[in-house]
Amino acid sequence: MEKTIVATGKTIDLAIEAALTQLGLDRDSVSVEVLAQAKSGFLGLGAQPAKIQVTYEAPDPAPKVALSSASRSKPKAEKKPEPKPEAPKAEAKASEAPKAEKKVEAPKKERAPKPEKKVEAPKAEPKTYAPAEPGSVEETIEVFLKGLLKHMNSDAVPHAWKGEGNNYYVEFTGEDLGYLIGRRGDTLDALQHLCNYTINRGTESRIRINVDAEEYRRKREDSLSRYARKKAQQVLKNRRRTTLEPMNAYERHVIHSALQDMENITTHSTGTEPNRRVVIEYVR
Repeated sequence: MEKTIVATGKTIDLAIEAALTQLGLDRDSVSVEVLAQAKSGFLGLGAQPAKIQVTYEAPDPAPKVALSSASRSKPKAEKKPEPKPEAPKAEAKASEAPKAEKKVEAPKKERAPKPEKKVEAPKAEPKTYAPAEPGSVEETIEVFLKGLLKHMNSDAVPHAWKGEGNNYYVEFTGEDLGYLIGRRGDTLDALQHLCNYTINRGTESRIRINVDAEEYRRKREDSLSRYARKKAQQVLKNRRRTTLEPMNAYERHVIHSALQDMENITTHSTGTEPNRRVVIEYVR
């Protein structure tokens, strides 16, 4: 069952954060509709906070079971059958020897079942990375990123390798990688942008460098794809378009790709950076 709440804040992000804190949910479990943008006013007069509406799934209430009149009535006491008188046994003849009584064997004790052994899932082996060859593009990428990480006081280690075509990939390893990922991957995006700009500067053939840590990109793509399909189903049901919250170019691309083959659904972007959004629209 869908429920909605309205939240406000100085910015749209602060309003979303306040709503998530109130609901105790994460960002991927809700959908956000912007009702009003924040206004600063003139000299503090007429200022208005940002206003949003958050939609989330709440569990349906359990149905109450009504007791019937039959179940409320007290059960009638059952009559116990009266014992029948036993027929008198014929006296044993003196000539007949009494039969030997059968020994009643004690019931065998059942053995308690042996506890099942817990099968531990095999631990994933750590990835191994081939060292970059001296003078290669991979070495140039790693040297540049190591310098950036040193200025950020990070002990993470970059590992670069070549993919298909002109694509190169970088994976950070080490501790406290959440610091390098940032809020919704903002820090990763900044590192990736700086790396692409520096490595491609002054070269004829342009290469694309993808920077990641703890498989954040793949997990974020899966989460965004599920979110996009959920919002598209709501658009199909209500036949009304919906506008998502602001996203960067990479996230908007994931949304467009996830819905490009969906029938009766079209997507486009609107607005200017950094408040550019994806619009999901119903088409016949």
